[in-house]
Amino acid sequence: MKIVLVIDQFDDANNGTTISARRFAAALKEHGNEVRVIATGKPADYKYAVRQMRFFPIVEHLITSQGMRLAIPNRHVFEKAAAWADVVHFMMPSPLSIMGLKHVERLGIPHTAAFHCQPENITFTLHMGNSRRVNDFVYFKFRDTFFNRFTHIHCPSNMIANQLRDHGYTARLHVISNGISPQYTYGRSPQEDWMRGMFNVLMVGRYAGEKRQDVLIDACAQCRHKDRIQVILAGKGPLEKKYRHLAQKLPNPVVMEFYEPSRLLEILHMADLYVHTSDAEIEAMSCMEAFACGLVPIIADSPRSATPQFALDERSLFPAGNPAALAEKIDWWFEHPAEREEMGKRYAVHAEQYALDRSIEQTEEMFRLAIAEQKNT
Repeated sequence: MKIVLVIDQFDDANNGTTISARRFAAALKEHGNEVRVIATGKPADYKYAVRQMRFFPIVEHLITSQGMRLAIPNRHVFEKAAAWADVVHFMMPSPLSIMGLKHVERLGIPHTAAFHCQPENITFTLHMGNSRRVNDFVYFKFRDTFFNRFTHIHCPSNMIANQLRDHGYTARLHVISNGISPQYTYGRSPQEDWMRGMFNVLMVGRYAGEKRQDVLIDACAQCRHKDRIQVILAGKGPLEKKYRHLAQKLPNPVVMEFYEPSRLLEILHMADLYVHTSDAEIEAMSCMEAFACGLVPIIADSPRSATPQFALDERSLFPAGNPAALAEKIDWWFEHPAEREEMGKRYAVHAEQYALDRSIEQTEEMFRLAIAEQKNT
């Protein structure tokens, strides 16, 4: 198939949606498909380049601090891409996609969408993430301006598919994991000097309100074994300064750094425990990659997060937003290294059902259905 992916930012792998899109594109090619993207950045053989939107400095900082860029819609680009494509797949409901959808519809090109942008990703940035009314408004806005114009939507988890059904989305919802890349496999490596002698507790994610790294910092400050714990927060984002200040109460300096994928993979194979504190999460690839590498996870049991589905037992869950409960879980895994090693192997086996190849095959089937429907109209 000839597949066009529409995503505002594709070049810089500094947010979850872009990372998923890049991995998705590469895997589709490995399965024999031709893939091009419509995105900002420099033109390339695989890319129809569009210009980046510019905003007032405060708004610009707010957007880029989340690892995002927004694109200026361009009718001629979509017409050129649509003339080549068998199917156009939209990755997020941005102005680029909303305008592009109109042209794809007019030209009669098969099209599908993915639901990667949870309303909380926006509302927590605006300090309204816990307002049900505001989140519902965003769900309805997404629905009425974009998603209800599709007949097929890719949902990375049952949790988000249920949210869409509850909010009146009418498309056929395809629950397909974003998929774990094959390089994330079980392995334990000797720790580097900066980790040696410490119990290294890792979390990967943007420093953003819904991710709740503050809960992990507060929990580790309450642990009985806090003198032995080193907190590693892999990522970047607008709350970095706040979290560095909060982490000053820890006995050992926090490690806060954005790692390229190859380096992060090394750290996953050296860390001792993975914690995922997010209140809102569509799937959490970072957690999946961690337990695929053999790290036992402790996951916030939040109704707005799909991540609790991965827990194999109660030792990997804690009440969302509760540092004291999380501290107890961390201490338990610290005190039971044999169980931690055994469960790490079990989690690695558990990860096999989320293999990227399987996800690509399911997504290809969704594309074929959309193409067949268009031919029959």
